Amino acid sequence: MELSLDQKECLSKLKEFLNVSGLNFKGSVGNDLQAISFKENMVAVLGYAGSGKTEVLRVLVETLENSDVNSVNIDFETKRKEGMRCYAILAPTNKAVSVLKTLGVRATTLHRVLYSPLYDPNYEKISDWLQGLSAKPSLDAFNDKKLENIKTFFSNHPSIPGALASVGVRTSDFIIGWKRRENPLDIGIVDESSMLTQTQVEDLKKIFRVLILFGDPGQLSPVEQSGRMVFHELSDKKKFLLTKIHRQSQDNPIIQLTNFLRKSQTTYEDFNERIKNLSKIDNRIVVSSSVCPDLMCRSPVLVWRNQTRIRLISAFRKAFDIPDNLLITGEPLICDGIELPSKYRKKRIDLEDRGLIKGAQAIYIGKGKKSGFCKLFVVGASEPNISVASIVQMERTGQQTPNILSAAGMGVLFVHGAATTIHKAQGSQWPEVQVFSPDIEASAKSGLIESDIPLWKRLAYVAITRAQEKLFWVTNYRIANAKGSIRASDLVSSNVSKFECET
Repeated sequence: MELSLDQKECLSKLKEFLNVSGLNFKGSVGNDLQAISFKENMVAVLGYAGSGKTEVLRVLVETLENSDVNSVNIDFETKRKEGMRCYAILAPTNKAVSVLKTLGVRATTLHRVLYSPLYDPNYEKISDWLQGLSAKPSLDAFNDKKLENIKTFFSNHPSIPGALASVGVRTSDFIIGWKRRENPLDIGIVDESSMLTQTQVEDLKKIFRVLILFGDPGQLSPVEQSGRMVFHELSDKKKFLLTKIHRQSQDNPIIQLTNFLRKSQTTYEDFNERIKNLSKIDNRIVVSSSVCPDLMCRSPVLVWRNQTRIRLISAFRKAFDIPDNLLITGEPLICDGIELPSKYRKKRIDLEDRGLIKGAQAIYIGKGKKSGFCKLFVVGASEPNISVASIVQMERTGQQTPNILSAAGMGVLFVHGAATTIHKAQGSQWPEVQVFSPDIEASAKSGLIESDIPLWKRLAYVAITRAQEKLFWVTNYRIANAKGSIRASDLVSSNVSKFECET
């Protein structure tokens, strides 16, 4: 893709910023990222949907690689050579990471950077051998044939986790604990930075000498930050703006809608009318008088109000004739936190590493072997199959207290995932998304403002940009009849009985 003028200007400013920080892009020996005032060592690349932020990120990474700045191996970090510089690409959620990976960008979660795994010594022996730092190890669990297969894979694809996976071994099998990362890293590149809290930024400052944030100023800020995003505090000279919407996005009706939302004079009535008009000429926009329960099995209906969420979940379960006191295979769940005492900190970190962070989507597969355990498919996780101690709450309309459908003494807390708030959906995308428009209208009537922008516009912007291919704009409090049945056969591998992460 040919870069636009604003993309080229942005990359030029990023290079200038890194040069000031001590990185020599000519690749000469002696690159030394300075630990100067952190206010000078953080910048943000900001742009709305379709402005090419990810392409700038990709080209920046390509530039770093060509200048002998290497991607840090988050899974296992060996001692780096003197003068070697490194970078890491981060995102707040596993789902956001998986989106970057589908675009060819190597990324990992914030969690993976803030915490460093403690490995069995045998892992280090294999790692050092593969990288030519030591002789071939002698290990009881790995015969010569298995080691040679690992070596052959690594020669063609320099990935230690990949090499181990080629012989049926997972990197996580070697993890014996976790600790806060102590050794500083050089350059942190953070995508979806509108989701970051100030606490997370302070933690990242302790790890990285330089931070480059990529974010969308039209999205919603974290609930606890009163409408402010972390890059709002930066001076204008530290914010690089991408304004051009690229040619390949011009025929995308969702991009057209986001541009229409950005106009200050656009009212909710104008926006609603524009959606109806687009639906008549483009089948990627559908105006529907009712919610489709079949779509809710894999992507939640997006709402603003919690009471709407609960009503839609009840309607979903009624549409599939699910008993009130049971969970059925294939039902969607959303992680609402981890309920573990502080003495189980390592266990909490391990669960978060498996993708079970607040807001993560999972599909219920069945009961685990232990009482209170659930078998789950964690959407977006590299190893999605897991069995975990679970507390599953089923909220009901008119009830102050939820029904508890799984009751481990402690573990991961889940709520139903057939519908979710737009705030919780931020950072995720689905091929097809249903947006409950009466809630957007209610927020417009409320008159609420967030960071000088009407809240309804931020809600509508985030909601419609969760759709990768098709947007359903639902106009009424009504749910259609289910056409199919709930299932999980499309998610689970053939070895459905093997769930490794009993907790």
